[in-house]
Amino acid sequence: MAPYGVREFQLMLLRRMADHHPELVDDALREMSASHAEARAAHNAWQTRLRSRTHPGGVQRYRMALGPPEQEVERKAGDLTCRALLWPLPLWPDLRFEVLCAPGGGVWNEWLVRAPGAAPVELGGTADLVPWSCVVEDVVRAFPPTAPLPPDAPSRARLALTAPETGERLVAHFTWGLLQYVADR
Repeated sequence: MAPYGVREFQLMLLRRMADHHPELVDDALREMSASHAEARAAHNAWQTRLRSRTHPGGVQRYRMALGPPEQEVERKAGDLTCRALLWPLPLWPDLRFEVLCAPGGGVWNEWLVRAPGAAPVELGGTADLVPWSCVVEDVVRAFPPTAPLPPDAPSRARLALTAPETGERLVAHFTWGLLQYVADR
């Protein structure tokens, strides 16, 4: 298999985000001096790795692509203690790519989160929920109570929330943990 590093990983993330905001992806590709063809190739190479019987699975797949994590912390999930591994990505300096691992190394979740120590995003109302402005944890913190909804595709998450201004029920849609859009429920 061809080498796969941080650049290719970011391109793979962007490929899924292009479904909702191709204009933001175009800006990011220009910033990276990359093409849509490179993003497709990175996505296809990642999918090949996911389905390979010989390529390492679990968290080792991420270590091979992203190198050693910047931070590794224990987290409690109910009665279980799990590990969260965090990697910086140049395209999103205030975020980290988090892989949440079960005991034994299986991957439970993978997405972008606010970087430890980064200034929190201030979300005063639903008008502040603009694409790519926040991650799942930011919305959960700003709009309690929220409720997770079943994802509509791999790499996506959805949160039900209520607009504090109007009482309207909304759904925030995320790809790789980054807000893409908000719609009526």
